[in-house]
Amino acid sequence: MSDQKTEYEISPATYEWTARLFTLLRKVLAVNFKLHHGEAQIADGDIFLFNHFARFETFIPQYLIYLESGAYCRSIAGREFFVDGDPFSNYLTRVGAVPDDLPDLLPFLAKEILRGRKVMVFPEGGMVKDKRVLDPRGSYSVYSRTAEVRRKQHTGAAVLGLALEAFKRAVLAAYEAGHSRRIDSWAESLELESGQKLLDAARRPTHIVPANITFYPIRVSDNLLRQGAELLSRGLSRRLSEELLIEGNILLRDTDMDIRLCKPVRVSNCWHWWERRLLERVAPRLGSLGEAFALRPDAGRWDRRLLARRLRRNAMRLRDDYMHRMYMGVTVNLSHLASSLVLGLVDRKYDVIEESRFHRMLYVAVKRLQSEAEVHLHRSLRNPQNYGGLLDDECTGLEQFLGNASRTDLIYRDGGEYRFQPKLRAEHAFDEIRLENLVEVYANEAAPIRGVGYAIREALDGADLLTGETLVRLRFDDELIAYEWDRQQFSKPRHREINDAETATESGEPFLLMPPNPRPLGVVLVHGFLASPAEMREFGEQLFELGFPVLGVRLKGHGTSPWDLRERGWQDWQDSVRRGFSIMAELAPRTALVGFSTGGALSLILAAERPARLAGVVAASVPMKFQDRGMRFVPLVHGANRLVRWVSSFEGIKPFQSNESEHPHINYRQMPVRGLYELTVLVDALKASLPQVACPVKLVQGSDDPVVVADSVNSILEHLGDTVVELKMIDSQRHGIINENIGDTRTTIVASLDAWADPGGGPGNSNQSLS
Repeated sequence: MSDQKTEYEISPATYEWTARLFTLLRKVLAVNFKLHHGEAQIADGDIFLFNHFARFETFIPQYLIYLESGAYCRSIAGREFFVDGDPFSNYLTRVGAVPDDLPDLLPFLAKEILRGRKVMVFPEGGMVKDKRVLDPRGSYSVYSRTAEVRRKQHTGAAVLGLALEAFKRAVLAAYEAGHSRRIDSWAESLELESGQKLLDAARRPTHIVPANITFYPIRVSDNLLRQGAELLSRGLSRRLSEELLIEGNILLRDTDMDIRLCKPVRVSNCWHWWERRLLERVAPRLGSLGEAFALRPDAGRWDRRLLARRLRRNAMRLRDDYMHRMYMGVTVNLSHLASSLVLGLVDRKYDVIEESRFHRMLYVAVKRLQSEAEVHLHRSLRNPQNYGGLLDDECTGLEQFLGNASRTDLIYRDGGEYRFQPKLRAEHAFDEIRLENLVEVYANEAAPIRGVGYAIREALDGADLLTGETLVRLRFDDELIAYEWDRQQFSKPRHREINDAETATESGEPFLLMPPNPRPLGVVLVHGFLASPAEMREFGEQLFELGFPVLGVRLKGHGTSPWDLRERGWQDWQDSVRRGFSIMAELAPRTALVGFSTGGALSLILAAERPARLAGVVAASVPMKFQDRGMRFVPLVHGANRLVRWVSSFEGIKPFQSNESEHPHINYRQMPVRGLYELTVLVDALKASLPQVACPVKLVQGSDDPVVVADSVNSILEHLGDTVVELKMIDSQRHGIINENIGDTRTTIVASLDAWADPGGGPGNSNQSLS
């Protein structure tokens, strides 16, 4: 081992500058590294296992672990990478790599673990390009390029862990017997500082941490890396060209690399009670760490032979356990679901399916999978902004998937239908499948996850049976999920200073209230700038008691953090109103929009689009002209902020300004200048939209509004198109006339809702004061 110490000693200096280089490359490369791990997983783990899909990934985990914990890692590489005198070979050894044919490899790695190092292992034994890890019987296996057959994954990590546990038992037995010299001797041979250090290591349980690496999306289009290699080498092998194409796209184009540390396996738990007794019998007679690895089922005393047989059997059990956990750690994305759905349809003899029907099935699969707590969803399946457009034929992730499938002649789009080609079920060579059939690759990767299978079967069997109301409630669930997602995204340390200054205590969640015997008019309530649905909640509950179905919209960027609002444009707010209207339109025969302030402006702009089933709009305190003359300088300050952000790492000269709100328990205390700028752009859009409004409009305005110039409501009247318009002025020196019900504003609004709910009748059953 002394020769190994010299030849394979880790160089802290090389490790450190490599880590710095890796940190720099993370900023340059397009791949997004994301390490998912629980508390103490890295600190407590000893042997870390990873699946293998790309060559470059073998260099990544150890540096992420080093950056997280400062621990050095040992990894295993092919013998061909270690050539005497070769600079790259020397570099590999300095950063912890050892050849796979190193004499006494496993004892060497066990010694490194006792010294506090981590060990990286890729138990599949090679790249699994097809991602097929299940055989027809449902057992785990992978394709061996060398043997050209399928085989089980390697047990080396299991043997390493079990033999190491046996040696730890020997150390503890020596301590219990008072053999301190023996412990000191072992510590010296293992290059530990003292016998106490060895005892401390022996008392630590050995943990194997399976981990899964998932790439998304995978692309098959050409890239500069492959083209450059082709130019320099004057012809590449098919295999190398394929690898450069796939991996070049991962590195050079926006790709997520999710590295998920799964639930650790505690090696000592692998032994049955009687096996532990057997281990306690044999361990005291182990003379060294090497002897723990030298146990043979056909040599030595009966107890040593029996222990060797049990160790071998437990190694296979342990291997199956950690491989199962590894494959359960896949970060499931939309392409996994789309691929599984496509092949599920093909298995059911579908050659063609309507696009809208496929999209509905895929959406149902996403929603079903969200209820599976054991499935790890890619962030794009946890954020409705990324998948919600499936039902509206607007989903970037699906378009990317279909683009790949179309370019490789797997799926054709034809007149509103998807046509599945025979190539989907054709056999492809191991080094060609990623180029020829990514649908199968994605489906194979998701195949071990039962939750995905359940979700796909439910989508295939039940999507067509869903009622419109059930589907709409799923869409409203997306609004709740989006609120929680946005809230979490803007609750990070860098947002803390602004967030801590906030005074809002009311929940920013949207709400949906459905009475048992609903009236034929649904109401969508739209809150104002800086507020949240809480601003309209009390009024919404009153409307609910009067029999109206009510939905309180949350404008994007509101109810979470001022940082969130800073990232949104007025079109994002408009999309929120549009989604709310489309949900209510499926729950009621006709729908009215009731918007306050900015919400009123957004409601009028939506009315200009003339959506079906829109009964009318009530717009209160609409901001056509502001009392604050400083608003005229907002575009200038916003432009300066953008310039500063573009040329530096600073957030701008004045990204936020304080806001003295009438309702501090609801509104943001800090107001993003970007939001104010978007408000000015919204006013211009409103002016352009008003002539296209065709539905009935009720305008409500406070006489002495401190925020909006009251007389500017006349400008709205002048610009509105040929439609029924009614104006109600409220005697008020406050802006929030709906929230505070000043001048019985709510009764005024309900009168219009009554008229629209029953156009041919009288005032309706809600013609009462709501004071």
